[in-house]
Amino acid sequence: MSLLLHHVTAQEDGLCLRDILTQTWHISSTLRRRLCCRSGALLCNGQTAYLGQRVHTGDVVQADVSDKPGSPPPAGPYPLTLSVLWEDEHLLAIDKPAGVAVHDSALTAEEVTVAGAVLRYLGASVFHAVNRLDRGTSGVMLVAKNAYLHSRCMTLLHTDALRREYRAVCCGLPQPPEGRVDAPIARDPTSLLRRQVDAAGQPAVTDYRLLHHEKGLSLLALYPHTGRTHQLRLHMAHLGCPLAGDWLYGQEDRSLIPRPALHSYRLQFIHPITNRAVEVTAPLPPDLTALLPLYGQQGAVVY
Repeated sequence: MSLLLHHVTAQEDGLCLRDILTQTWHISSTLRRRLCCRSGALLCNGQTAYLGQRVHTGDVVQADVSDKPGSPPPAGPYPLTLSVLWEDEHLLAIDKPAGVAVHDSALTAEEVTVAGAVLRYLGASVFHAVNRLDRGTSGVMLVAKNAYLHSRCMTLLHTDALRREYRAVCCGLPQPPEGRVDAPIARDPTSLLRRQVDAAGQPAVTDYRLLHHEKGLSLLALYPHTGRTHQLRLHMAHLGCPLAGDWLYGQEDRSLIPRPALHSYRLQFIHPITNRAVEVTAPLPPDLTALLPLYGQQGAVVY
């Protein structure tokens, strides 16, 4: 159950309950109607309330914004165990492993997905991913526990209120060692998967910073300002430094790493309910650190 509580202030005295739901919690008209139709979902001072009701200073308004009940996930163990990095009653942050799809796609039916594992962990029927990661990408993923929280989080995405930081290992040494790639992205008309840099495409901006370089490989911190499909992989290739292991935009070398060397390292966001700053970090996985054995050692070239 996801409950929202609000104590009516003196400035709000005399407002309609509808105004409290809209101004305080940004609840949509659809969800407002749904709350009124569910017994006990909307209360004022512990009593059933209605949208046109006037509220007064000190009143306690409560709204249950949980998803509409659906079919629960099947009982029993699931082949993927979640690595939970952070959790509260509204949101869940996990460390996604590489090689696992987030959910089924139109092209493939997956036996094991992140969505399946999350639904079983939460005992929920609907999956609400805030930031989606490719199958080959590891690291921090944020999941909302209901549609209301998902909607609130999506308004934060690609703003300063929700900042994403990735780590990537690329081939070569980017020049300059710190900068911005501002290159629009569009579908490659010759491929179902590939994207391409195209002046007529959608805006796409990535900041990068060199952290370490050895043996022809570079560890980068990447900061996407937009969320286009394959944005980080394509932008690094556009810079002349494709990611190690990137079979689509670089050169596949499974002896080096069997996936694009990309990791969702850190999420920083302002919690949409508590307004508190939250930071979640997922350490670099072994397959990335193995590419850079000198990284972090004394005397290594770290930028």
